[in-house]
Amino acid sequence: MSKVVNAAVERLNEKIGSFGSTAKFVIEDEGAIMIDGDGARAGDEEAEVTLHASRETFEGILSGDVNPATAFMTGKLKVDGNMGVAMQLGQALS
Repeated sequence: MSKVVNAAVERLNEKIGSFGSTAKFVIEDEGAIMIDGDGARAGDEEAEVTLHASRETFEGILSGDVNPATAFMTGKLKVDGNMGVAMQLGQALS
């Protein structure tokens, strides 16, 4: 697994811990991260919502420099699946 994914898993576990739904972040050219009731981990499984972003956009969302809603509206963050779960995740990352 890439260093980016490993670092993101650590950061997500610090930031949101467990999550009541299932979500997957796909980071272009790096890999995928699953977030669920057990926390964040590297993985590529089925999820209620899948979010796709570049490394730069994803890192910006994690650091708080990029607003997830703005990234979505400008096409830098793509969302497939349950939009309600995506919004819950966005709030957890804020």
